[in-house]
Amino acid sequence: LAPACAEWGGMLCLLPLTAALHAPVRAPGTLRASAPFVSVSAALHVPVRATPIVLRAAAPSLSISTPRAVGEPIRVGIVGCGRIGIVHLETLRKCPKAKVVSIGGSSREETVSALAEKYGIAHFAKDADEVIRNPDVDAVWICSPSQYHAAQIRLAAELGKDIFCEKPIATELDETIQSVLFAREKGVKLMVALQRRFDPNFMRVKSAIMDGEIGSPVQIRLTSRDPSPPPKKYVEGGGGIFKDMAIHDLDMSRFLMGEDPLEVFATGSCMINQEIADLPGPEAYDTATIIVKYREGRTATIDVCRQATYGYDQRAEALGTAAMVMTDNMYPNTARVFTGDFVGMADLPYDFFMSRYIAAYEAETVAFIDSIESKADAPVTGEDGVIALAMAIAAGLSAKEQRWVKLSEVLPALDGSMEGGPRLRKRDRLSAFLRSLGGARTSEPEPIPA
Repeated sequence: LAPACAEWGGMLCLLPLTAALHAPVRAPGTLRASAPFVSVSAALHVPVRATPIVLRAAAPSLSISTPRAVGEPIRVGIVGCGRIGIVHLETLRKCPKAKVVSIGGSSREETVSALAEKYGIAHFAKDADEVIRNPDVDAVWICSPSQYHAAQIRLAAELGKDIFCEKPIATELDETIQSVLFAREKGVKLMVALQRRFDPNFMRVKSAIMDGEIGSPVQIRLTSRDPSPPPKKYVEGGGGIFKDMAIHDLDMSRFLMGEDPLEVFATGSCMINQEIADLPGPEAYDTATIIVKYREGRTATIDVCRQATYGYDQRAEALGTAAMVMTDNMYPNTARVFTGDFVGMADLPYDFFMSRYIAAYEAETVAFIDSIESKADAPVTGEDGVIALAMAIAAGLSAKEQRWVKLSEVLPALDGSMEGGPRLRKRDRLSAFLRSLGGARTSEPEPIPA
């Protein structure tokens, strides 16, 4: 199993968490350009230009991006050649406003070379840093194993290149905060790949809440079940089910509620794969239930499991004071079979996230490319990644100690103590959050090597 969404942490020396945060992070706020996100996926299916390309291996270089001509697509370098890297490569090649010009980051040069040849990419390198340093690259897509994310973010930011990073930014909160802060200081965009926010089904639930169709939200329920458990090697060192799986659902609960959470209660067990039962903490869980408490008693209940024999299962439900909105699981088609022994769907649900979330991957790609061109904030910011990770850490602590864990225990910025608090505009809350981080820094990271 390629390390597609692996959650292994990196190793930069960062600020102490206890002194780090004194201001709230922005709440998700209004749905961002929801109609274009839903409708743009069809527009992305455009033919790839079949121009002959001469492949060349990368030579070491250190350079800020060379100027891009007006009207030319954003030039993208992809770091990481596992399954999620290929998902993003397939998505980017459908986007007329982006062009993949470099790919790399693999232990096997023949893997990188084969991908470059297959997809017609002129520049490739075994070393991921060479892709980031390539002067022809404007924006970097980080799809590598998670232990490399923080260092790669820092290198790209130092060179002034916008960054799209697969979750997580890092598995440790201090390191995540430092990465977000560094990117902001360097004036580059950092988008975290929480692609479910761009899924047409979840976005319809969000719009029903935002438009008042269901009244005030009371309860949210989220179900996330994988078709089969990953191997032990994937789970080991990845931070456990809350960080490597439920983090998407935790973020979705916050996205749908439109505000920061207050407390988390979680419980976990090993029901499916006994091979992982001896791993530490949440890594030993393949099944978990989480309750997230929001203001005024609103709750979100999340159930996750690493195996559902009937296929990949992704559902959402929001109950409001006036109505309810819910999504069904998605199938490749709507055909149903009626026999004397069976009545139901003709085929199983989608087999995994690569096929289930195609439209979401396309929409988030377009959204980030548009933000680069328009100079707007990234649609899903590094700060969103910080809170999602904090929620996952809180869930792990709750499962370990069997108690409610306040988010302010993990992320003091969520204690609501900042002057103005949630009443501040999103941009002002981001600025205050980052200023508080900057004031708390106690050490500087090592300089970027030339």
